[in-house]
Amino acid sequence: MKNVIIGFLGTQLDMGKKRRWKPTPSLVSHDHFDVDRLELLYDRKFNRLAHQVKQEIAELSPQTEVLLQQMDLADPWDFQEVYGKLFDFARSYGFDEDREQYHVHLTTGTHVAQICWFLLTESRHIPARLIQTGPPGPDDDTPKFDIIDLDLSRYNALQQRFDQLSREYSDQLKGGIETRNRQYNALIDRIEVVASNSDEPILLLGETGTGKTELAERIYNLKLDRRRIKGRLVHVNCATLNGPDAQATLFGQRRSYLGQAGSERGGLLREADGGVLFLDEIDELGWNEQSVLLHAIETGRFYPLGSDHEITSRFQIIAGANRDLHMLAAAGQFRQDLLARLNMWHFRLPALRARREDIEANLMFELARSERALGTRVGFNADAHDAYLKFANNPATLWPGNFRDFSGSVKRLCTLAPRGRITRAMVEDEILNLQTGWSAAATDTDFSLVRKVLGEAARDIDPFDMVQLAKVIHTCQNAPSISAAGRMLFAVSRQKRKTQNDADRLRKYLQKFGLDWDTLTIGTSG
Repeated sequence: MKNVIIGFLGTQLDMGKKRRWKPTPSLVSHDHFDVDRLELLYDRKFNRLAHQVKQEIAELSPQTEVLLQQMDLADPWDFQEVYGKLFDFARSYGFDEDREQYHVHLTTGTHVAQICWFLLTESRHIPARLIQTGPPGPDDDTPKFDIIDLDLSRYNALQQRFDQLSREYSDQLKGGIETRNRQYNALIDRIEVVASNSDEPILLLGETGTGKTELAERIYNLKLDRRRIKGRLVHVNCATLNGPDAQATLFGQRRSYLGQAGSERGGLLREADGGVLFLDEIDELGWNEQSVLLHAIETGRFYPLGSDHEITSRFQIIAGANRDLHMLAAAGQFRQDLLARLNMWHFRLPALRARREDIEANLMFELARSERALGTRVGFNADAHDAYLKFANNPATLWPGNFRDFSGSVKRLCTLAPRGRITRAMVEDEILNLQTGWSAAATDTDFSLVRKVLGEAARDIDPFDMVQLAKVIHTCQNAPSISAAGRMLFAVSRQKRKTQNDADRLRKYLQKFGLDWDTLTIGTSG
């Protein structure tokens, strides 16, 4: 195959002013690399030099064909102009990779030209390898000549380092907990890419206890490691921002606003300058605060209370929400424009009941964390360990508080463990404790949940049926499919049946109350 080199004329170096070394003519002085054709790009201002170089190459290597390609550049340091003209050159060239091997000479031309060559070859707009030349060393007779291949797949060591770094970032986002859930692992991988490459707002959605706060802190640390931020993480619980102090807490306050000494406040947005502002439970933020916050996010400027002058604060946003922001916006309880701004990147964290294959790994993590807090070794007896995992993995165990419930449960077991051993009796007491608490919390909400679905017809339902129906509705609204909901609701009885059509059993139950799956789950998916 023929070797073809494309490169710029060196308007200074090809004059031989540096050690009388000329990079373009030196291309044909290497016995191990024959140049069949040289495409030399030059500006018409240097027409004489281009023809001199062509003549010199003809004397050094008569078999090398030199084609002069005029490319006039008004400003060779203007990235847009240089890239545009090289891109047009590449589009019209007509590469024949079956007969010719192409190379781009990087040494000549401005630094802007070198960057453009790299981008065009890396993206395969120019199907070429790169050539870097240099003057001979003190003890060398021939100039330097290196071929750079951009196919990184050939550099296994480099690729392994990139892969290892990516895994480290993903592990960092997962808190070092080994997870098996495919959905969650894919979610974390995507968050790692976004957090590493984008400064746009990140919206974390999910039920309470799914780990939004911990994940926000890990995203912040990842951004810090990747040098995308320099400032601190400022955590704001929007549910606590009520009344007249809400805006002062967020945006600051001048003494003149109240006229009292000591009433000045810097504001949390100002504290987040250069860092990350984590707006936890942003669905609880008041309407007026939403308006000012939107302006601050978009412009980086806002007025503290009592001030006639804007404050500048540049920060990145991570927001967390338990409720469906689209439904709140449709109901007029959340600003559509703020939602649109926050929704650039949104991620819904799965509930614990949707990640049962990760429960054992999280159990080991919580045990280790409790050991560090207590300063002592703690472990399960074998039968206690099996009993706890059986309960935790049971489809009927919904974990309504998700990881918050799970973490609290393990901490209680570790704290009460005699001589650092968790027994079967302790596990059974803890299971009863969890079930009693969940039942008490559910009782107060049963009627409101059923009434929300059935309206006034809920008053005609017996208390016995009320508890059962509320359980079914809650399970349906939190399950990914009707089959999954059926498996949760019929977890015990399904083991005794020859056929296990849980979805059909659930449909028949819902029909007794005039309900169906679509009616119960509309608006609950994210």
